[in-house]
This record gives sequence, structure tokens and C-alpha cells, in this order.
Amino acid sequence: MQGLAKVSRSPLFRTGVFASALIATAAMLGAASGGGGGGSVGMDAPSSTTPVYDPVIEYQKGRAALDQKNFKDASKHFGHVLSVDPRNANSHYLQGMALVGLGNAKKAAGAFEKATKYDARLTPAFQQLGVARARLGEMDKAKVARDALAQKLAECGETCSTAGELKAAIAAIDEAIAAGPQARIDTRLPAAFAHPADGDRSYLAAARLINQRRFGAAIDSLDDALKSSGPHPDVLTYLGFANRKLGNHATAERYYQAALAIAPAHRGALEYYGELKVERGDLAGARRHLALLDQACSFGCHQAEELRRWIRAGRAPES
Repeated sequence: MQGLAKVSRSPLFRTGVFASALIATAAMLGAASGGGGGGSVGMDAPSSTTPVYDPVIEYQKGRAALDQKNFKDASKHFGHVLSVDPRNANSHYLQGMALVGLGNAKKAAGAFEKATKYDARLTPAFQQLGVARARLGEMDKAKVARDALAQKLAECGETCSTAGELKAAIAAIDEAIAAGPQARIDTRLPAAFAHPADGDRSYLAAARLINQRRFGAAIDSLDDALKSSGPHPDVLTYLGFANRKLGNHATAERYYQAALAIAPAHRGALEYYGELKVERGDLAGARRHLALLDQACSFGCHQAEELRRWIRAGRAPES
């Protein structure tokens, strides 16, 4: 299994967020090697255009502005994140919270709607969508959000880990429906959207879980890292890796694409996505990824050599 140490050697690694996590991970997994299988569809070689904004920095600026109730700046910064990563559910949700603070319930509802579209597990977005719709007098739409949460609760059961959160969200929508246009939308963030420092801890936990091949639990920890710290390409890459290991190939591909949209020369994402293409029989696509790796690695790098091995073998090479 390839360890998280691989991505820590990326030239795009940022020394702020996740620095301590990746240093510890490199020590823990430094000897790990090999590739992960998976499946891929669609997208060819990623764009080589570097984004105008760093979405991790913009996300953190937006979070800080929300904490200070500076909703105008928060909205601006989350808009910058979304200009780079338009499917980022967490940023749509936080953009909605900023718009609530600015008194624009209609636009906030639109942001919450997009958040639920891009992440059906984001319970706080469903809650705020239902409350915002009730405040706008759109009771039928508020009930749609409530029913979606009720369905999730029915599927996971009373004792599942998210039951309490789901029940609280349903109760909040019920209260808003009863209040109608007088419904109040709370701009306080849930605990999952914690301080950026918590992203390091979540990332370290994910590293251990991946090393133990507990990929489902690793995904949960990586999701927490994204919520607290923003769309870091290293985290997105390993969400792709963990999802591949669970056979969630379309989801894995979306994470690789998101990582490469933010960091077009990200070595780990280029290699892993290239491996996906080999698994799908798209050797031409894999070679395009290899060419990008060769460009990024002036003096060679193990990511390029590993993908080269995959292409030569036409599958996952023997260890």
C-alpha cells in the first residue's frame, strides 16, 4: 500500500496546514510502497493552469471572517474558493452561512441547496436549507429538506453515530416551519467546522486508519479535515485513494479531479489518477499523466517511476 508519505514530498505541500501531520505520517509510513487499484471514467489530462486563488488560504480567511461576524468578507473569500473548486460542498454551506449573516435568505438557500447536491451527507446544510426555505415562506421546499433528513435517520437507525445530529436538524426545521417567515437562522457553526488546527489531528488519524486499511473510518477523518481546514489537495488525493480501496471509483475520480484543479502538478494525484486510468484500460490517458509527472519532476521522482511500472504492466505491477 502506498503511504501518505508520498504526498508529503509534493512540491505543492504547504508547510502550514497539515505540516505536523505529514511529518509524523512520513515517519510512520515512510517504508510503504506500491499502488492502489481503482476505476476511472471521463476526464483526460488535467489543466496545467494554476488557480488564481489558493483555496485553502481563502477557506481559512473565510472561516476567520465568519468567526468575527464579518459576513461580507467571509462571503468574498468563500466565493474565491468556489471559483477554484465549484463543487466544494463545505464552501457552499459556509457561503450560505455568510449570506444568512448578510440578511439574504434567498441566496443563502441557493448556497445550501448546492451544498446538499454535492455532499448528501452534509446534515447541517440540509438543516439550514429547510430553515431558510421556511423563512422564505416556501414550506413545501422546507419539508423536502426535512424529509431527506428523516429518510437518512430511518436508514441509519436510532443508534447510528449520526442519529443525534439528524434528530436535532429535523427538530430545527420543524420549529422553523411552525415559525414561518419569522424563523430565525442561526449563524453559529457546528462542531465539525472547527478550528483549522483540528485538521492536523484529523489528518493524522486518517493516516493511521489508512495504514490499518480501515478506509471507511479514514474517509470520515479526512472529511473532518476538509471541514476544518479547507480543500487541501493532499486531503482530496487521499480521499480519492480511500474511496478507490472501497470500490467507490466515481467518487475517487471526483476527488482526484478536485485535487488537480487546485494543484495541477500534484504528484500524488497525477500518479494515482494515472493508475486509475491503467485499471480502466485507458493507457493513453495514463501516459498523459506520466508526461505531466515527468515535467513536474525535473530530476525524476518515484511517482513517475511507479506510474511507468503500471503502464508497462498494463495493470497493478507485482511488488
